[in-house]
Amino acid sequence: MRWLIHVFVTFLLVITTTIVYGQRNDERICFEFYGSTFNGGIDENLKVSIAEKLSPQAIKSFYQTINAGNYQPLVDSLITYKQRYNLNDWLYYQLIRKTAQQISPKSANYSLYTLYKWFLLAKSGYDARLALTRDKIIFYVYNDEDIEDIPFFMVDNKKYMCLNYHDYANANLNLDPPVPVTIDIAGAVNAFSYKVTRMPDFKPEDYVDKELQFTYKHKVYYFNIKLSRDVENIFANYPVVDFASYFNIPLSKETYGSLIPLLKKNTAGMNQKKGVDYLMRFTRYAFLYEDDENNFGKEKRLSPEETLFAKYSDCDDRAALFFYLVKEIYNLPMIALLYPTHITMAVQFDKPVGSPII
Repeated sequence: MRWLIHVFVTFLLVITTTIVYGQRNDERICFEFYGSTFNGGIDENLKVSIAEKLSPQAIKSFYQTINAGNYQPLVDSLITYKQRYNLNDWLYYQLIRKTAQQISPKSANYSLYTLYKWFLLAKSGYDARLALTRDKIIFYVYNDEDIEDIPFFMVDNKKYMCLNYHDYANANLNLDPPVPVTIDIAGAVNAFSYKVTRMPDFKPEDYVDKELQFTYKHKVYYFNIKLSRDVENIFANYPVVDFASYFNIPLSKETYGSLIPLLKKNTAGMNQKKGVDYLMRFTRYAFLYEDDENNFGKEKRLSPEETLFAKYSDCDDRAALFFYLVKEIYNLPMIALLYPTHITMAVQFDKPVGSPII
């Protein structure tokens, strides 16, 4: 379900906010980021104090002050790291979140933490926007993909998705419509993408082992799969994306190496139809089933690696895992078949089997 947030430009926020600028020394930030280490410098002028409750003028004052400071080295460090490790936009945003957390912890002042995220994302070239309700700061980014479960608003036929909606659980933004705060930032024009086509190279020591088993043709197959807990963190606030994006989320390197070669070995002596049947039964019977509503309280699509890790999964999760396994082992064309409350996969074999779907 999606919400279209109606923007009422006549809605005014009158909140008195004070910004205090203090003398601070330059400092370095350094933190682990999914298998690697990020280093960056923070100029003293980038460290400001701001009241938790915001007004449009306070946000503009924040921007003017930070924009006048020496922010470029930090932004350059972020972009260089993104390019070096080939981070997709979603992972780059996680890097920005951690950087903002180092500058101004989320628990200390959520508004200031959000302002730093917005500033760094915009200065990285993304069309990021802010809006205010009576008591919330809403952070949006331009996105032209099919995202289902988070609010958005339209400006000049461009869709802006809410990046921080998860921080306001069960908030109805239609009842308290956000008012945009207009700030023109040169170069902030790029669309943000939720596609994840490459996972980080987590450290081998950060993986844990998980044992799986299932029975096929009266034979029990055992698996010892390496999984990273960081995957759950990466996708903790990941929205419901379209199936094309969802099905193409890959496994991380260590997980791939612990599973795919073994599946290839197990299916090596089978013909194509039996091998695909083996993979189908693996995704169906090696995991416990639970509906998303009961498991998470909402629709949530697990990536293939999350499905391997999770105690419970549903048909969406297993379809995505099945798609990934068939693609990696047989590279056969597939389509998703959607029903009102179910999804299944159809595979194109070299020789047709049964009644085909054209």
